[in-house]
Amino acid sequence: MLPQISVHELAARLTGPNPPLLIDVRDADEFAFCRIAGAQHKPLMLIAVWAKELDPQAEIVLQCHVGVRSAQAARYLHRLGFLRVYNLRGGIDAWALQVDPNLKRY
Repeated sequence: MLPQISVHELAARLTGPNPPLLIDVRDADEFAFCRIAGAQHKPLMLIAVWAKELDPQAEIVLQCHVGVRSAQAARYLHRLGFLRVYNLRGGIDAWALQVDPNLKRY
């Protein structure tokens, strides 16, 4: 089963000590439209390239619009041996609905 994290868990973790690396796998136009503060933009279509730059021991949270593409990315990283990778359940849409209502939605 794919490890997931809720938007409330992520919000708490991002403000605490040792926050996870947050990676947004959406397309560039989606990232430009709205984003979670501190997220690094790494498009899903380039995962074979940017995965090599990541620390396999790091705690990583992947997010997209609703959680489908980030789940694909999480599965890919798990197959590469990353053990502390989580999918953001509901993606940035859930974040906008439950954590940051000022964030633009699409």
